[in-house]
Amino acid sequence: MTGAVELDLTLDAVTLTRALVDIESVSKNEQAIADAVEGALTTLPHLTVVRRGNTVVARTDLGRDERVVIAGHLDTVPLNDNLPSRLDEETGLLHGLGTCDMKGGDAVILRLAATVPEPVRDVTYILYEAEEIDSEFNGLNKLSQSDPDLMQADFAILMEPSDAVVEAGCQGTLRIEVRTTGERAHSARSWKGVNAIHGAADVLARLNAYEARRPVIDGLEYHEGLNAVSIRGGVAGNVLPDECVVEVNFRFAPDRSEAEAEAFVREFFDGYDVRLTDTAPGALPGLDRPAAREFIAAVGGVVNPKFGWTDVARFTVLGVPAVNFGPGDPMLAHKQEEFVPIEHVERCEQQLRRWLGGL
Repeated sequence: MTGAVELDLTLDAVTLTRALVDIESVSKNEQAIADAVEGALTTLPHLTVVRRGNTVVARTDLGRDERVVIAGHLDTVPLNDNLPSRLDEETGLLHGLGTCDMKGGDAVILRLAATVPEPVRDVTYILYEAEEIDSEFNGLNKLSQSDPDLMQADFAILMEPSDAVVEAGCQGTLRIEVRTTGERAHSARSWKGVNAIHGAADVLARLNAYEARRPVIDGLEYHEGLNAVSIRGGVAGNVLPDECVVEVNFRFAPDRSEAEAEAFVREFFDGYDVRLTDTAPGALPGLDRPAAREFIAAVGGVVNPKFGWTDVARFTVLGVPAVNFGPGDPMLAHKQEEFVPIEHVERCEQQLRRWLGGL
């Protein structure tokens, strides 16, 4: 789609989803959709709108006792012959790139921003860029550094696809490299060297014997995981390798800090060379907060733990409890056949509207 695009926020959420989907917005190419979102929101007198790059923030300032954030990313993964959008009225499914991840949620955000001018709690709506690529480009990450005050709230909702039920918090993640060393030798005279790949057998044995911790937080059972995700080593077909590297991913429950998670894996692999390569914090669900309790009640009372990592963790770093709640099956994200059920979009809008006092 070329040229300036205008969004009509009086349209229903499903039609608005189609309009957003049909604005191609692969990561780093979000200017057109951000322009359209900013243009639509700035016409609303009850909102203060701020833009940072291709991230748009719109806020009410009514002096309410609570403030909540409702956020969603505007970008998608690359095209895969799945644009423009296609509505199958017989099945009630809207197909197309970004329908599930997560322009259905973005449409709900825009509808709420436009049609609930006096919510019972102040709201900050954030529609941000570059979630699908490296963290350094992530609009929410950049906002947390440049304008953390714009993310401050009593509670946050990230409208990632969650089958239209609440997934609370998220687990943290870190990756490490566990190295074993040896001595090169000709494979015909292997007793003259030390095989580093064979030396990794104990690393794999420890992983195989690992028993997952399953803490209960706010009534939700999380399930940690410690797994080898790659292994590399070798010099040539006739040479004993002098190095082997096992890459390990640790998914840790949100009651552990990043430092505690790192300390655990270093102790687990005591005696080995362990190098931390990547880490991201988990997010506590914060279901004991009044805003969270009322939100859970408004959307049906069903809450599941989030085992994967999402941007809710960026709110936890700022002391803001957060949950995932949005239309669409997360298993469909990034697939060519991506779709979102119309019923999910409509139900999420109705439930959030009720919670914000818009009914």
